[in-house]
Amino acid sequence: MDDPSVLSIAETVEVTGLTAHTLRYYERIGLLDPVGRGPGGHRRFRATDLAWLAFLTRLRTTGMAIRDMRRFADLRRRGDVTAPERLELLERHRDAVRRRIDELSDCLSALDAKIDHYRQLSTRGAR
Repeated sequence: MDDPSVLSIAETVEVTGLTAHTLRYYERIGLLDPVGRGPGGHRRFRATDLAWLAFLTRLRTTGMAIRDMRRFADLRRRGDVTAPERLELLERHRDAVRRRIDELSDCLSALDAKIDHYRQLSTRGAR
C-alpha cells in the first residue's frame, strides 16, 4: 500500500518546481540528506524533505551561493550545537539580501523616472 504522505520524484518536481536533475544534484552534493527509497530503488520524498527543499529554494532564490548552502546543510546535520554558526550565516545572508533589495529599489526608481520622462515626451509629441 502506498503512503500518500510520501512523494515520488515526479510528484516532488510538481510540488517544488525543481527539476528531477536538481533534486538528484542536491542529494549528491549533500544539500539534501539521502532520500528514502521505495520499491525498485525509486526516491521517495517525505514532508520533512519538502520543507527543507522549500527553504533551500528560498536561499537559492535570494542568491545564496551553493557553497554557503552546503555549509548550512552540514551545520544543520550536526544539530543544535551549531545554531550560533547557522544564525551568523543566515544573518550575513539576510544583510546581503537587504543590500540587494536597496540596490534594486534604486534601480527601480531610476527606471520609473525614465519612464515618466518618456511618457511626458510621448504626450507632448502626440499633440
